[in-house]
This record gives sequence, structure tokens and C-alpha cells, in this order.
Amino acid sequence: MDLKERIETLLAQIDELKASCASEVEEIRIRFLGKKGSITQLFEEFKTVLPEQKREFGQVLNQLKNRATEKINALKEEAGEEQQKTVVEDHTLPGDFFPIGSRHPISLTRAEILQIFSRLGYSVLEGPEIEDDWHVFGALNFPPEHPARDMQDTFFVSSGENRVLLRTHTSSVQVRAMESMKPPIRIVCPGRVFRNEAISARAHCIFHQVEGLYIDKGVSFADLKQSILFFAREMFGEDAKIRLRPSFFPFTEPSAEVDVSCNICKGKGCNVCKGTGWLEIMGAGMVDPNVLEACGIDNTTYSGFAFGMGIERIAMLKWQIKDLRLYFENDIRFLKQFETA
Repeated sequence: MDLKERIETLLAQIDELKASCASEVEEIRIRFLGKKGSITQLFEEFKTVLPEQKREFGQVLNQLKNRATEKINALKEEAGEEQQKTVVEDHTLPGDFFPIGSRHPISLTRAEILQIFSRLGYSVLEGPEIEDDWHVFGALNFPPEHPARDMQDTFFVSSGENRVLLRTHTSSVQVRAMESMKPPIRIVCPGRVFRNEAISARAHCIFHQVEGLYIDKGVSFADLKQSILFFAREMFGEDAKIRLRPSFFPFTEPSAEVDVSCNICKGKGCNVCKGTGWLEIMGAGMVDPNVLEACGIDNTTYSGFAFGMGIERIAMLKWQIKDLRLYFENDIRFLKQFETA
């Protein structure tokens, strides 16, 4: 059989080619276009064709190769479509598993704190993270020489008479509430705050707070104590106890540090509570009359209390987390522990 007849035979075979899957298409490609394929061998024999016949046979060989390539590509598409159709229509195939993520422990703790105070009638109010000196310090009775105004504690965005800074507490939201709302005021203010501190297992330059404010006629320190006791028992269990230690804050008078009985050793003393049986959870106190006056509230008619807690601190106590930096590292091994929380 001469070269021309073999080409015509191959053309007829190519037109009749069929394949049902990708592996069969690949076998066809190797049989015709592989290194030892039929068409490849014809190109090798083309070298022996007489010079005057090279033009004619060269065109025919190229047509043969193009026809084979087109046919193989068409078979590939058909095999792919058939395979895709089979996958789509096969309802017995197992579904794809998508791992479920988890909420961050800070988000979980924040939501639980707000939910507890919502049952006491508090509404949630948020404010800007970049604030002016008045709302962060001035209106809260901070004297000009107070160390919190110094650069070592506060991140200042701009200096001068109207200083702008990253808020160091969410008390600035309380100031805005007192300026714009009329008593009675009962709010909790969650948010992110910033302080220029060295990062360690017990401190960070970024953390989260929830602060509360209640202003009305006849509000007393007893109301403050009972509200905090209710929160502690809802957050740490019905057996939780609290104690209040005298303290000082520029914006409250009298002021107190609030401790809760250690939920690990039940007050007996352990390494977490350093043997005392108590864990500090927040600061609180009666709103200073100067703060009420600065915000335009009659301090002879109204009184109120305020409290503030670090969300990281509450989460550390709730889940016995010993390194505050874990909250910010996005370590999947750490976060997976809260999938069912």
C-alpha cells in the first residue's frame, strides 16, 4: 500500500473514531499522534518522497494531522460533558463536607455580656474609636496633669489644643450619651480601645471593653452592687460571690474595684487566683457630680453609676485562657476549641 492509500485509510478511520471517556480519548491520541503513532510514522516516511511530490504529499499529511487533532479535541469535549452530566445527575454521590467555623471567644463573651444586661433593661450604644480629648478625658474629670494624658499611655493622632486620639476606654460613648440623651439613661457601651502598653501574656495595646451607665432619680450604690451581683451570677454561675474594694477613678465617687469568687477553686485558693480565692473583673462607682454637670445633667436631681470591664479578662476567667496574645494570633488550633461554645 503506497503512502497516498495509507493516508486515505487513516482519514476514514479518524472519521469513525468514538470514545466514551477521557482514558479512551488518550489512547486514540497516542495511537495516531504519539511518538510511534500512525501519523507520526507517515511524517518520518515523508522524508523519502521524491522532491517533485513533496508539495502534494506535504499538504495531504498536514490535512490528515489537522483532521486527527480536531477529532481528538471533539472527543475530549464530548467525554468531559458526558462525565459532568453523570456527576450532576447521580444523586447517590456523597455530598461535599464543608468544615464549620467558630465564633471568636471575644465575640462570644461580648454577646453574652450584652445579653445579660439587656435583661436588666440596658440598651447597646456604640461610638467612634478616634475621639477628641474632651470626650475621652476632659468631660470625665481627668485633671490636666493626669498620667493617662501622657504619651506613654495614649496613642495621640494629633497634638495641639484640640487633640485627637485613639480612645483609651469606651467611657467616651457614655459622655456622648449624657450630652445627647435625657435621663433616665441605661446603656452598655461595647467596643475596641487602645493603650500604649507593652504586649505580653497579661497586656496588649488593643483590647475590648464593655462599660455601663445608669442615670436616673434616686440611683444608689446599692443599685450598683445588686446589678453587678446579678451579672456575676449569670456569667460565672449561681454560686458566684462578689466583693468591692475601695479604689479611685476620676469620673466616679465613691469608686470600687470588683472581684468575683474564683470559679475554678470555688474560693478555696489556686494558682489562677494566686491563692486569694478572688478574681478582679471590673471597676465601678457612682458617677461624679462634676461629670454630670460637664455633660449638662442636673446633679442635684439625678445620680447614677457606671462600671467597666475588659472582655478579654472575662473570657480568660470563663475559659481559663492564660495568654492574652492568643486572642489576636488567629491560631486555628486555639479557635477550634470554641466551635461548640
